Amino acid sequence: MYRPTYIKVDGNKLENNIKNIISNYSDYKYYFAVVKNNAYHHGIYAAKYMINGGANYLAVSSLEEAISLRKYFIDIPVLILEPIMSEYIYDAINNNITITIGSLTEAEDLCDLKLTDQVKVHLKIDSGMSRLGFRSQSDFDKAYKLLSDNKKVLIEGIYTHLATSGVNDLHYRDQINNFLKITRNVDLKSIPIIHVDRSLTLVTHDKLDFANGFRMGIAMYGYKPRINTGNFITKLKRNHLWKTNSIKGVHLTNNLDLEFPLSMYSKVIQVRRVLPGDFVGYGALYKVKDESYIATIPAGYADGVIKDFKCVYINNNPCEIVAECMDMIMVKVNNSVNVGDEVEIIGKHQSVKDVGLKAKLSGYKFLNLFSTRVPIVYTYDDEEIEIKY
Repeated sequence: MYRPTYIKVDGNKLENNIKNIISNYSDYKYYFAVVKNNAYHHGIYAAKYMINGGANYLAVSSLEEAISLRKYFIDIPVLILEPIMSEYIYDAINNNITITIGSLTEAEDLCDLKLTDQVKVHLKIDSGMSRLGFRSQSDFDKAYKLLSDNKKVLIEGIYTHLATSGVNDLHYRDQINNFLKITRNVDLKSIPIIHVDRSLTLVTHDKLDFANGFRMGIAMYGYKPRINTGNFITKLKRNHLWKTNSIKGVHLTNNLDLEFPLSMYSKVIQVRRVLPGDFVGYGALYKVKDESYIATIPAGYADGVIKDFKCVYINNNPCEIVAECMDMIMVKVNNSVNVGDEVEIIGKHQSVKDVGLKAKLSGYKFLNLFSTRVPIVYTYDDEEIEIKY
């Protein structure tokens, strides 16, 4: 790499996370690894370690992401979770990519095409998110018949997305009921793949008897899905909710043992002595009170590194971030720090989750801060591989 700022992904940890999830929830046939947005900035090459761990289907948000995956992974099935414009369906077919159909209009547009090769589709149900998918049984039935009658269309799957954990609310139950209501005229056992649960709902509820797949999202990347049991009042309300609504099969704990595969590093490129009254960074916002040293590090908010991270570690010592700009941060150090010293932005001293909490961001939002301009180095056993995108 030309610039000393990079993300490191531990392939062994990622692979072991998948194995651990599957070993704890082994009653499924299809294990979808959600690798949208550059695999939550672990890089699409990270799918190699997910597949090693047992993932047998990949899921992305767009056709661009799906085609990018085909650069490295030719055979594994790939599902696009968002609808695509009908004129690009041929590109999906040519790259053996499964598409989502979530409306009667999309089904009609697909069937209006002069298809010469088969296309695989998964039907998306809007069970309550009000985002994407069939919301009425009537539209679903019409689309299902239209697609079933088309010999060039294979209905491989049906799925939905769940908005909440369903532990302290009824939304999970209501969404499952909506899903079953909308699809009630279809024998779900005849559909090859039914996938409903995501990381959080997977661990908080008993397995749905009609589902044979689930989507592994943020849990793959080390975030253990967990429920805050709450205080005494919260527990009373939850127990009342469960009793009043005859809710069973809800779990507050799980046996997952996950690690964070992602870390991030850079190097010091300048160190300068500053005096009382000097300022550091844009807006002259940081005023120097005592004679000290400022180190400049080539990682800024264009890379996903912001002042809200609070500190980085240099020589195992925390160093306060005092200023940020697009390509660099400036941190307060002592005179033992030299140009070329390694900077741990995320690593053994502060995990992805630790830094995300400092920035007051959920794991989903935090992992999507990082820029694709930051190169990724993969470690696996004793090998190290740099992938440039």
